[in-house]
Amino acid sequence: MSTAGKVIKCKAAVLWEPKKPFSIVEIEVAPPKAHEVRIKILTSGICRSDDHVVSGALKTKFPIILGHEAAGIVESVGEGVTSVKPGDKVIPLFVPQCGVCSTCLHPKGNLCKKSDIFTTGLMADGTSRFTYEGKPIHNFANTSTFTEYTVVHENSVAKIDPVAPPEKVCLIGCGFSTGYGAAIMSAKVEPGSTCAVFGLGGVGLSVVMGCKAAGASRIIGVDINKDKFPKARELGATECINPLDFKKPINEVLFDLTGGEGVDYSFEVIGRTDTMIAALASCHMNYGTSVMVGVPPSAAQLTFSPQLLFAGRTWKGSLFGGWKSKDSVPQLVSDFMVKKFTLDPLITHTLPFDKINEGFELLRAGKSIRSVLLF
Repeated sequence: MSTAGKVIKCKAAVLWEPKKPFSIVEIEVAPPKAHEVRIKILTSGICRSDDHVVSGALKTKFPIILGHEAAGIVESVGEGVTSVKPGDKVIPLFVPQCGVCSTCLHPKGNLCKKSDIFTTGLMADGTSRFTYEGKPIHNFANTSTFTEYTVVHENSVAKIDPVAPPEKVCLIGCGFSTGYGAAIMSAKVEPGSTCAVFGLGGVGLSVVMGCKAAGASRIIGVDINKDKFPKARELGATECINPLDFKKPINEVLFDLTGGEGVDYSFEVIGRTDTMIAALASCHMNYGTSVMVGVPPSAAQLTFSPQLLFAGRTWKGSLFGGWKSKDSVPQLVSDFMVKKFTLDPLITHTLPFDKINEGFELLRAGKSIRSVLLF
């Protein structure tokens, strides 16, 4: 029996307040309104950005359904939707692409003005499609994928290859694309260059993959967890260092390793202000570029010497790897299907949806790169 136009009751992982576990409860998911799409979620990755909300580092509104790295099937569409239809395999997009705002029209821009990454937690009309016992639940980053069904705006969904494995390509919805694109698109790493990657989690390893694909001659992985080094080397790191092994600041260590020059490109993939500054100080004082990839805490502030920039260094941020989401995600999936890159090494655990709290514990303990939830 068709569910189109009807309220769907399904399981969702609701976070009622920070620093608490998720509760698996039955919620109601309203039908999509005009230009909206309701998606049956098949898989969803657990990303550090989700945990930033759980820890309280990222300020959002509660109760909330997190999750933003997923793959699913279109269940139904609202009036006026033309880019997808029921039955299409899709990836929700936490960075939408409306195609008409000034940022979408600019060749360098990808942060669509329709984005609602960490702000209202509501749909464009100021309401939610999720309710629990009659009370609304906030959504997250235009997507909310820790639920069996979600509703997104048409700008926030991309149709992908119907035979693409959802348990793998869900990573293209955030982690892989964010890291890989930071190197390829945002930094524009050049052949023969030297790179340093601070943080070797799932996104950091994807940066390593991007640097390798771009032809970097040296890729130095930096992490305080040595257990991550073998995987980093497998994916392209030429060497790995632990800041705890040195008495001097890590930026000085990197200068020593590069003959006093500094690296051409550095990437901060943790979200800490001290490592952001260290990454900036690690690159060549004149033509080095440092890219912020990790999500900083909402209340974080930076204090640093302007001399770090005065001589010519470039410091920039990268959101979703600089990709225009609706255009790029289908192409990235196609590239994966023809083996231009692999995702398997990034996925260390697959868990049933109701084991979501276990997945977050693995992340916090540094025992997983990416855990993928199966619905």
